[in-house]
This record gives sequence, structure tokens and C-alpha cells, in this order.
Amino acid sequence: MGTIKDRADLDYAGLAFSYRKTDANLRYTWRDGKWDEGVETTSDSISLSIAATCLHYGQAVFEGLKVYEAKDGRILCFRIEENAKRLQHSAAKLMMQAPPVETFREAVHRIVRANARFLPPYGSGASLYIRPLLIGTGPRIGVKPADEYVFLVLATPVGPYFKQGFSPTKAIVEEEFDRAAPHGVGDAKAGGNYAAGMRATVRAREAGYGEALYLDSVEHRYIDELGAANFFGITQQKAYVTPKSPSILRSITNLSLRAIAADLGYTVEERPVPVDELEQFVEAGACGTAAVITPLESITVRGKEIVYLKDGKPGPHCTKLYETLTGIQYGDLPDRHGWTEGIDL
Repeated sequence: MGTIKDRADLDYAGLAFSYRKTDANLRYTWRDGKWDEGVETTSDSISLSIAATCLHYGQAVFEGLKVYEAKDGRILCFRIEENAKRLQHSAAKLMMQAPPVETFREAVHRIVRANARFLPPYGSGASLYIRPLLIGTGPRIGVKPADEYVFLVLATPVGPYFKQGFSPTKAIVEEEFDRAAPHGVGDAKAGGNYAAGMRATVRAREAGYGEALYLDSVEHRYIDELGAANFFGITQQKAYVTPKSPSILRSITNLSLRAIAADLGYTVEERPVPVDELEQFVEAGACGTAAVITPLESITVRGKEIVYLKDGKPGPHCTKLYETLTGIQYGDLPDRHGWTEGIDL
């Protein structure tokens, strides 16, 4: 609990999902087998060896989480521990040294306190976005893991990921490019995954779609995920269906929505989802930390448009799920699962 003093004079309701320099960021260094205490700096530039493994061999993983101001003034963060564990999972995939959960949690609290005046006010529709980044900084010319890592944490106020906010967008199934292969690093939040995914996303947006929806890389028969979000569909029988695949990123938002859906009386199914099943859903959506939920107005598959929403407005299922999740995040609804964590300023 705390009072935000001298809040930055910004148009919080009009913020885009973009980087804005704030007062400070944090940097922890792993060297000689241990993490240091971390330093706070006002500079948003970093100095790296020209042989750093993050530059040459892609040793870079990251996270994303949001902090909210509640109506009663509490400062709430959502599922810090799950983000910390996912960073550890991603780091293990890329042979990196990840910080302990408690170091991650301490860093989140610390970065919020250092940038509290940029925390958007309750009711603005904006939030303080926290971006933890882990990079290999030790110099290597041979292909092997770095002997030094830096864990950076920045905070920036953001608006909705999609400019229209909680409004429908169109998607198109991508069949020329694969996002990731089973037993690869598709389930890691690795920087390289997003760089490669830009091919399909940029092409989809140039064609008038909001995002590309990938199929599995083995048979091209099953739904994988979207370029920057997990996929879910709702059936007529009130089932919340989301793909199960070893190449899909473990979305903390999706994990939370599955629990919420069960609370709301939905049957929850995490299983392979054939692309042909898209026509059976009454609603579909993309979910992730940045956008929370983006309802899908339609999905185009092999030249055929499957339409879920005809009036340009979110459907009742996505709306209920969205309002419940954001209600918990903002402290407006009871947190039955213990997901939110207060931050003292």
C-alpha cells in the first residue's frame, strides 16, 4: 500500500503499447557462480562486449507482466511467481543462468517503487508494464554458453497492445511459415522466436489482418498459436478449448483463463485442436499478458473466412472472461486463487 506522489503528467487513457523512458531500471549480474545484489540506473542504454553470446548465439529470453493501481489505492501485480518460473524454463532451454524466484520477485517490487510516479491511475485502462530481460553477456566466439549473464528489468506505462483495445480483430491461418517445431524452443520466451515470427505477422497485417495463426509444423493439421498470443475457442456446449502442444508458449494469461472458465461453469479442454474444428466454435480469442484477450472477429483458412462476430463487438463469452480476469487484476473482484500480490511503495 502507498500513495503515488507527483504522478507523471501523461495522457494515460491515450497511451499506446510502446516504450517510454521512465526514472530507473535494474541490472543484476551473474558472475563467478552467483548473482549480485543488483544496481539501479537512470540510463536506458547498455554496454556489451562485441562477442556477447546474446548478440552472436541468441542467448536472450524475456518476460512480461503488468502492475495495476486498484480503486482503493493498492498497487497490485499479477502472478509474479509464474513469470519467474517461466523465465527459468526459458533460460534452461537456452542453457542460461536464471535468477531465483525471490530475486525475480524482489526486482519487480523494486522497479515499481523506483518508477511509481509512472503507474497509470485506476480507471485509465493503462498499466505499468514490467519487462524482465535475461541476456548472455560473457564473450564467446566458440558456440557455448556464456560465463556471465545480466538480468535487466525495466518498467514503462502502456495502453492496450492492439490500438482498438478490447475489440475484435481478424486473423489468418499461416501455412507457408512454421512458428516452432516439437522438442525445439517454441515453449520458451526466447527473443529469436519473436524475430522469426515477424515474417508471418507483418505479412498478415499488410493484408489487413490483426495477426497470423500458426499450424503445427509436423502435419499442418492442428492449431498452434498466434504470433504473439495463445489461442482459445468456445463451443456451443460452453467448453473452453485451447491447443495442447510441446511447441506452444505457456501463457500465464491462458493458464489463468482456464481456471476462470472452470469457475464460471465452462468445461475446460486443453488438447490438440484440428484446424477443421475452427468452424465449430461460437467464439474465438487470442490471449496474452499484453492484450489480455483479443476477440477474433473471423479467421481466414485457405481462402475461406470463418466469421464469429458480425457486429464488430466482442461476444458474451470473451467479454465475461475478460471482465473477470481484469476485475481480479485491478482488485475489483475477489481473488479466489491468490494470484495478485500487493506492492508497498
